[in-house]
Amino acid sequence: MSKHRARGLYFEEFKVGQVYISAGRTITEGDIVAFAGLSGDYNQIHTDAEFSKNTLFGQRIAHGLLVTSIASGLVNLSGLIEGTVIAFREIVSWKFNKPVFIGDTVHVRTEVVETKAVKRLNGGAVDLEVNVLNQHDDVVMKGIWKALIASKPEEE
Repeated sequence: MSKHRARGLYFEEFKVGQVYISAGRTITEGDIVAFAGLSGDYNQIHTDAEFSKNTLFGQRIAHGLLVTSIASGLVNLSGLIEGTVIAFREIVSWKFNKPVFIGDTVHVRTEVVETKAVKRLNGGAVDLEVNVLNQHDDVVMKGIWKALIASKPEEE
């Protein structure tokens, strides 16, 4: 029987200082409408173009938690933790720096900032500094995420 290698990195493969850049993803009106329906957050700054014209931003903005969710998906799609993540443990800090507009394209820069073995879980905790950047390389949100990552399986 052949063994399947997970696409993501195992705990032992994470090293402090490693940096990973995700692919980009363009934020659409459909994303905002779908997220409003899913979350129940129909705040006018997200859903009403006429209302939003008279705000600080002059147009609708994406929900901050929508973009955070998309960032999580981009990290997963990068293959970094696919098949090796045990659990997304904690958001230590998270700051929304700039608005994200319909049509903006975001990508994620992820840097490993700490690792700590957790033997009882057969893995370890990995702290990731996450920066979500727009198409101009402006940091639109950032923070530290903690994930529990599986150890490499023993060879048979």
